[in-house]
Amino acid sequence: MADEDRENGGESLGTVLVAAAANLAIAAAKLVAGLVSGSAAMLSEAAHSVADTVTELLLLVAIRRGDRAADRTHPLGYGRETYVWALLAAVSLFVAGAGFAVTHGVHTVLAGGEAEGHFALNYAVLGIAFVLESISLRTALRQIRGKAAAWDTTPGRYLVATSDTTVKAVALEDTAALVGIALAAAGLGLEQVTGRAVWDGIASVLIGLLLAVVAVVLGRANLSLLIGRAVPTEIRQRVRAEVLALPHITEVGEVLAVYLGPAQMLIAIQVDFHDTASAAEVEHVADEVERRTREVFPGARYVVVDPTSSVHA
Repeated sequence: MADEDRENGGESLGTVLVAAAANLAIAAAKLVAGLVSGSAAMLSEAAHSVADTVTELLLLVAIRRGDRAADRTHPLGYGRETYVWALLAAVSLFVAGAGFAVTHGVHTVLAGGEAEGHFALNYAVLGIAFVLESISLRTALRQIRGKAAAWDTTPGRYLVATSDTTVKAVALEDTAALVGIALAAAGLGLEQVTGRAVWDGIASVLIGLLLAVVAVVLGRANLSLLIGRAVPTEIRQRVRAEVLALPHITEVGEVLAVYLGPAQMLIAIQVDFHDTASAAEVEHVADEVERRTREVFPGARYVVVDPTSSVHA
């Protein structure tokens, strides 16, 4: 089980490192191009990449802090601290990225003016950025597809339900980055054709709104996990079926399962044993419930069996 947690953390760490390296290089290139050309869309894209880089750095902290072992003061571990840092990452993306892009874009639209030029430089930087972001997104998607296959689900459903918000953040940010690059290129193209800088400003505003949507989605996901989101219904139903298949059990009541962190769950199961079962048999079956649950779900860090004669499913 510990090995499973380390594997998940190591894979997520690699995904975040690739994204951070790509965004740092992209941010520098976009900033130079934006300062040289004066393009609002390029400067917004630079702010976008800077915000993404800061986000990835916070995600690295999240992985390291949340991966600490349980101790006396935190007997259930530090897994949920991952979501604190990931939530801060979403906030930074909203404030630094979306705030700058929208504000600068509105200013450009209101100021009007003619096209600034240096289009070839901007297009070249956007092309390089598109390639680097695609590489980062491919790394994240590879991890998502692998985990989805392990859980016998689709990548889309895994991305929605996963408790590993670090890989979710990288996937959504890289997707938004590719869309943002397309918006910036469209804005520059319209500016070049019409000779009006207003299109550049409109592209900047759209990039900011795109970042705001991503930030809100990530913020809500992390907040839900931070306050104790239940695992998907499919997992609880499968736990129930595994337990009901064991001898001396007549009924399974409430299956309470919540996330303690990425790939970490606490599962409490209310079980009604047959009246003829002896104390030794109850103890043996309870141990088997715990063993079977952890075997099927390696992320079940804690399994609690509640023997009761008044189960209400």
